[in-house]
Amino acid sequence: MEITSKTFDKNRRIILYPGDCLELLKMIPDKSIKLVVTSPPYNIGKEYEEKQFFDDYLSFQSKVIKESVRVLSDDGSVCWQVGNYVDNGQIIPLDVVLFPIFQECGLKMRNRIIWQFGHGLHASRRFSGRYETINWFTKSDDYTFNLDPVRIPQKYPGKKHYKGPKIGQYSGNPLGKNPTDVWSIPNVKSNHVEKTAHPCQFPVGMIERLVLSMTNPDDWVLDPFLGVGTSIIAAIKNDRRGMGAEIDLGYVDIAIKRIQSQLDGTLRTRPMNEPVYDPHKAGNKLTKNPWKNQQGDDDEDC
Repeated sequence: MEITSKTFDKNRRIILYPGDCLELLKMIPDKSIKLVVTSPPYNIGKEYEEKQFFDDYLSFQSKVIKESVRVLSDDGSVCWQVGNYVDNGQIIPLDVVLFPIFQECGLKMRNRIIWQFGHGLHASRRFSGRYETINWFTKSDDYTFNLDPVRIPQKYPGKKHYKGPKIGQYSGNPLGKNPTDVWSIPNVKSNHVEKTAHPCQFPVGMIERLVLSMTNPDDWVLDPFLGVGTSIIAAIKNDRRGMGAEIDLGYVDIAIKRIQSQLDGTLRTRPMNEPVYDPHKAGNKLTKNPWKNQQGDDDEDC
């Protein structure tokens, strides 16, 4: 299967555009995409971005957001995952400064999901940051949301009603509980099974949760800042169509290999609902580090 393409073809299942996301977005017809999910550069000078004046950065983000809204279906969702812009020790929460842009586009915020992870930049003059946010917006009140595929195990699966008309019956949903708006998912650091050369890649399981809950089979999932292909992988792994743009050709090469491995059934990924800490793995004497493939080494926030 051809993975890269310089054009939009609705009949394809995978489109990896090696270039600027605005070029790709301009090719996509109105209301064609069910889910836009991405983590844009934070303008902090990472290897994959050129640091800009902050107003210029916001102007560029505004252009991408407005084009993303144009291509979004009426029942679709936008999930914009961001952290903090840091300048001389002062932080600016990007979700706060980007919110007015989404609001001006007529989108409605449904959740501000807190993604909590175990490792990040150690700070000495402020508390060390250990979370980022996924900001979920919809275009209308008639949006796709499927809770059952993303339920997580009940804390007390055998709990029953002890009084009232349902006495003796199980009190929780047999399929599991709502995962809530606080997600503890390890970020992809050095010991993570999905680790590549990208310093700030998405965990596949986190994007799977968004894909399964906000789309249906055969829907398009678009990532304007694709990186090493995680959003496409999460989409095609669950019978959706995946599309994204990436301007760094080194990351494009990695993405192609990872996507092909997913198609071949050989890509290793961390299961979507695997606990952060597994006591069975911790007790395995063959595993010197019980956190391996679950947590990573300390590194910078992204």
